[in-house]
Amino acid sequence: MRRRLLAVLMVLMGVAALLLCVPLADAYARGRTEHLLLQRRSEAVRFADLADRMRTAADRAELSAEIRRYAQLYGAGVVVVDSAGATVARAGTGAAAEAATSAATDADDVADSGAGSVTGGPSEGAQARRRALTGRSTDRLPTLRPWGPRTVVLAEPVGRDERVSGAVLMAVPTGAARRDVTARWSLIAAGAFGAFAAAALVAAGITRWLLRPVLDLDRAVGRLTAGSLQARAVSATGPPELRRLRQHFNTMAEALADSIGRQRDFVADASHQLRNPLATLVLQLENVEPHIAPGPGLAEHGRAMDEAERLEELLDGLLALARVESGAAELGDEDVSRAVRDRVTAWTPVFHATGVELVATGLAEGLRARALPDAAGRILDALLDNAVKFVPRGGRVEVRAARAADGSAVSVVRVADDGPGVPQEQLPLLLRRFARAPEHQNVPGSGLGLAIADEIARISGGRLDVRGNEPHGLVVELRLPSPPPPE
Repeated sequence: MRRRLLAVLMVLMGVAALLLCVPLADAYARGRTEHLLLQRRSEAVRFADLADRMRTAADRAELSAEIRRYAQLYGAGVVVVDSAGATVARAGTGAAAEAATSAATDADDVADSGAGSVTGGPSEGAQARRRALTGRSTDRLPTLRPWGPRTVVLAEPVGRDERVSGAVLMAVPTGAARRDVTARWSLIAAGAFGAFAAAALVAAGITRWLLRPVLDLDRAVGRLTAGSLQARAVSATGPPELRRLRQHFNTMAEALADSIGRQRDFVADASHQLRNPLATLVLQLENVEPHIAPGPGLAEHGRAMDEAERLEELLDGLLALARVESGAAELGDEDVSRAVRDRVTAWTPVFHATGVELVATGLAEGLRARALPDAAGRILDALLDNAVKFVPRGGRVEVRAARAADGSAVSVVRVADDGPGVPQEQLPLLLRRFARAPEHQNVPGSGLGLAIADEIARISGGRLDVRGNEPHGLVVELRLPSPPPPE
């Protein structure tokens, strides 16, 4: 979010800088063009006055000397023509002289030198000459920019009104003016870049100030969603609205943690307190058994003992679930490969005694996960205990452990059996507490094993997936995230 907001601010600041700098640069270019026109027009007026007062050969020589000195000094081309367009005097060399001569001799020709071209198009110089011969001076030049034009032509009439007797044509190089424009544009660009950089730093600081409490709140919500009831938003910066939001969130998190904590404490305390009278009841039932005569009473006594043992197992499951949900243990690094091998070795005799085959295939080495202490072993115990209860004699249970096929840093432990399985519509119920299929109500157990395993996987940052096996049976996959690489 911070990058997107910063990108939007940068684009807006860039547009604002362009909107300010482009008109400023264009205004300077136009001003420099006007300055060049005023400078050179004053010289053209002086030459036009000399040409207007020209009467003798001496006057012509004086005019020629003046325009020659001017052309040598400024590198310009100067041509004086009479009212019929005939050349009276000429001075200058190079591209400027060619441009002035072309404007004076042919309205349709294009002056083209290796250095540049007459500005404004092929007929610009000729148009300036025609305006001068009608008594109008050049009042506008094409705007000078770093890339051109390299030469501009201006014209000044000789004489005034109906006494116009000719025109002075000046082709002026624009190199110095264009260098000035380039230098000023460079300064404007540097200033704009500096202002943009400063504004970007300010925008980055403002963005960080605005979004720091949002990011902190997002992390706190993520930790709270993952089950960490101690998660709180700690950032005290940002606008007042976000600071109030942080306070409201922390208040809500405190109330939620207090409510869930009281609920878990009640389950744990109730389960713990019930164990003592239950143990006393079991002991009394065992003491009474020798005094019961064989018959219906003894059978009822046996069923009472079975129910007491089932209740004791249920209380043990509730206590285990309460301890898992409390989230008191810290996540740590676990060797998943070793845990799977150890649990398969420990459960092999149990499966052998029930006539079920337990095999471990494809156990990858070096699988590690960041999870609750012994999470993989505890979850695998629950899965194998579930399998040994429901897979009939002669069945087969297969355990695999490998990395995720999608290339992610996840360890996958897979337990598959060929037992009767569970109908598709009942699969989502397997991970719920006390959930049992109707046909398995008489199987020993509390109905909490898979629920506890699922809770351990969730708190560890992983998950437990259940699906049907082909052609029949059940597949349970445990996915645990790998530990982060060492810094």
